[in-house]
Amino acid sequence: MKELLYHWLKKPFVIFVVVPFLIYSIYQVLFATERYESQTQLLVQQPSSGGSLDPAVLLISGFSGGVTQNDTELVRAFIHSNDMLQYIKSTVDFDSHYSDSSIDLFSRLPSSATYEETLDFYIDHVDIDIDEKSSVIAVKVQGFTPEFAQQMTQVIRDRAEWFINKIGYDLAEAKLDFIKKEHSAIESKLEQAKVELLSFQRQYNLIDPLAESAALQQITSGLDGQIALKEAELATLLTSMSEYAAPVVQVKQTLVGLNQQLENERQRMIVGTATESDLATSPNGVNEILSKFSGYKVNVELALQAYTASLVSMEQSRIEAYRQLKYLVMVESPTLPEETKYPRVTYNLLLFLVLNCMLFGIVRIIVETVRELK
Repeated sequence: MKELLYHWLKKPFVIFVVVPFLIYSIYQVLFATERYESQTQLLVQQPSSGGSLDPAVLLISGFSGGVTQNDTELVRAFIHSNDMLQYIKSTVDFDSHYSDSSIDLFSRLPSSATYEETLDFYIDHVDIDIDEKSSVIAVKVQGFTPEFAQQMTQVIRDRAEWFINKIGYDLAEAKLDFIKKEHSAIESKLEQAKVELLSFQRQYNLIDPLAESAALQQITSGLDGQIALKEAELATLLTSMSEYAAPVVQVKQTLVGLNQQLENERQRMIVGTATESDLATSPNGVNEILSKFSGYKVNVELALQAYTASLVSMEQSRIEAYRQLKYLVMVESPTLPEETKYPRVTYNLLLFLVLNCMLFGIVRIIVETVRELK
């Protein structure tokens, strides 16, 4: 019997398949530490895409909230990032939990693990599934106690929500800052145009040269009319009186005064109200003043139109930035597991046996082929 057993144990299949399977079975059944799995489901949403709908309705209807694959992949990348791991370490006792000596050697995190090993261990214990149709993100966290698994899932959910909000607000703030800078530049141009117009008005003591020009023209027209009447009156008087008669002299004096007044008003239209220094260097007439005033006024009107358009654009940009904000909707809150999920003993043993048999078969084929070639 012993010889038969010894002969049987010497067979390659027993040595390379049966014995390793028995050892692995003993480890899985007796020594492997059980792990619990907590789960939460998240959905990236936008205010403009049915944000008022109930998350359960969104999930059932397969509505993705206008979210692209990049959004969900961004959440996955952040959850599996070193930043998330460092935040978890600062929030919960990550190392103590996963490096506890009561955990079997192959399941726990070595106390001397490097940064890369710790990150790989963390990624192995945080699984993320994304539904392509509804874009729902399922986050599954493994822990050696139900409470810790749930706590860590909650921490991941809260931090992921903070991350999505931060990205949205940062992008919106950057866009609004750019619009505000452009608006400030336009506002400065408007103020500069107003200052130039006011300075011009103060220089020539004019509120509105156009109105004053019209007033001067009205005055000269009135004087022309009065002069014509007086000349007609003078001609009538001369037909019956001497030119030295008192009424004739009085009318002549009135005509002299009116002509002098008309000349003064015409002179004002030629030289305007410029200062003496201006007149010494350049004859700034009313036409030139009107031309300059029109230029300054057009600048103010254009700057005002640009300012109004900028206000509208800034408000539209603010609304658009709000619509583009994204946030996480919690479809399912972190669960508190009651049963262990890992290790999946039956699945692991069958997988180990199948792979080991396949490997053994491949090696046997190679060995037999080499023997035949010899």
